Amino acid sequence: MSTNSAEGQAGVDVVLVKAGRTKIRYASVLLHDDGTRVAVRAPWAGDGVRNFGFVRFEAGDVFTEYYWRDRWYSVKEVRTAAGALKGWYCDITRPAVLTGSELVVEDLDLDLWRSADGTDVRRLDEDEFAESGLTERDPEAAAAAVAALDELERLARGDDFGDLLA
Repeated sequence: MSTNSAEGQAGVDVVLVKAGRTKIRYASVLLHDDGTRVAVRAPWAGDGVRNFGFVRFEAGDVFTEYYWRDRWYSVKEVRTAAGALKGWYCDITRPAVLTGSELVVEDLDLDLWRSADGTDVRRLDEDEFAESGLTERDPEAAAAAVAALDELERLARGDDFGDLLA
């Protein structure tokens, strides 16, 4: 299914699962689905402001989110309500599953941030990943998660990061 126009856009519930439980569920609008990559748009779905120190997510922020059925990550472009680009927040996840109007992704704790100007690229939550026990429970998934983080960091530090979302 491919949706490219503003008319008739389908609603999709994004469901982020962590450790077997739903971490967050929020409504989004399906922008595109080419069978491999799904793109949705949603307002900031968190409670209040989330201040990471290097970026703040807050009411009015708009997330354009890219999920892959064959990759172990998702990329979220973050903009202010006025449209100014804040940067990209990337989650390491199992490949996404879209069933009907529900897009389910399993968060594997590792994250990456890339600022709008590309000068700040940082790996996040490696301590949470180490404490999650995934390496012991599912070594293949843990290895895929680390490889995905390495790939995203390489892309984020290069000039071709935008090609990932084109």
